[in-house]
Amino acid sequence: MTRPDIDPVAAFLEPRHSQVAAAVNTFGQNQLVRKPDPDTDAEARIRARALVPLLAAAGLYNAVKKLDLRAVSLIREGLAWHSPLADEVYALQALGSMPIRLGGSEPLQARWLPEIDGGALMCGFAMTEMDAGSDVGAMTTRATKDGGQWVLEGRKSFISNAGIADVYTVFASTDPKAGAKGISAFVVPADTPGLTFVGAQVMSAPHPLGELHFERCRIPADHMLGEPGRGLGLGLATLDRLRATVGAAACGMAARALDEAVAHVKSRTQFGKPLADFQLTQARIAEMATELAAARLLVYRAAWAKDQGAERVTLESAMAKSYATEAAQRIVDGAVQLLGGRGVLASHPVDRLYRAVRSLRIYEGTTEIQRLLIAREVLGGA
Repeated sequence: MTRPDIDPVAAFLEPRHSQVAAAVNTFGQNQLVRKPDPDTDAEARIRARALVPLLAAAGLYNAVKKLDLRAVSLIREGLAWHSPLADEVYALQALGSMPIRLGGSEPLQARWLPEIDGGALMCGFAMTEMDAGSDVGAMTTRATKDGGQWVLEGRKSFISNAGIADVYTVFASTDPKAGAKGISAFVVPADTPGLTFVGAQVMSAPHPLGELHFERCRIPADHMLGEPGRGLGLGLATLDRLRATVGAAACGMAARALDEAVAHVKSRTQFGKPLADFQLTQARIAEMATELAAARLLVYRAAWAKDQGAERVTLESAMAKSYATEAAQRIVDGAVQLLGGRGVLASHPVDRLYRAVRSLRIYEGTTEIQRLLIAREVLGGA
């Protein structure tokens, strides 16, 4: 079986998307199958850097360049099936570059996007702080105008690719009194004096994460993305486009867990017959498969809506992200249960998935925040 399987979601796709699915499957078979994700943070950082040009050489960043969210979703689903780390690398190239695509001046776009899309540069997206996660308005990083420069002061936490990225999209307050409406966005090269990688924040699943410190960090005034105070809007526009693709990654991890579980219950014999012959096993497999199918439909509906020109897909993306990530957690947990002792061995794919899938319910907006967004949309903006 190849992943992603496009037939169940074909109603939301176009003929060209079959080539995208084939390309990511080929990449996975050639580059990822024989190279399981590393065990340590240090190894993950080396591997993540190596993946950036490989993904570019395979043409997988073209979907981001074209803002083809269905293609991005297929790619993330396929990569996550093979390697959660590869999905993270791909996702951050999209996330870090999207504000430049949406709000960058022509000179900024010309300076950074060709090298990002060509795999020569790695991106980061620096919004979160230790005390400013869901509450973005609590951000304390400041940007102060000084002649023809902006001076950044502050600290960012839980930043993917921190310490290995070449360029960051950084969010900072240019008008603290305005709260969330005073946040602006900037392009900050990693080698800018005053920008320091504080250190890694090590996760249970290898994923380059860490803290950044800005101290008298000066950048040219033209490195601002869009207008002053419009940074949060730019960040939300980025997340609105890409949030559903987090659900796609969740579906990829869930599909891998389901595949591993199905193979196991067919081959594992207990009490004189395969586990697959037991009704409780069948019920668990049926539940897992149904949840995966429902999650994929929500994901590709949201991506389709945006690709069709919808200005906002807040409701569709929030539904896709919240349901798919929660369902994936249940599906992976079900796979661990069906595999029994094998499922909790650190070297087994389902145990790796169990550790990797958990963060998807948090980043780019927690499940709880997604539910608030859904309720607000359903209730008419209440």
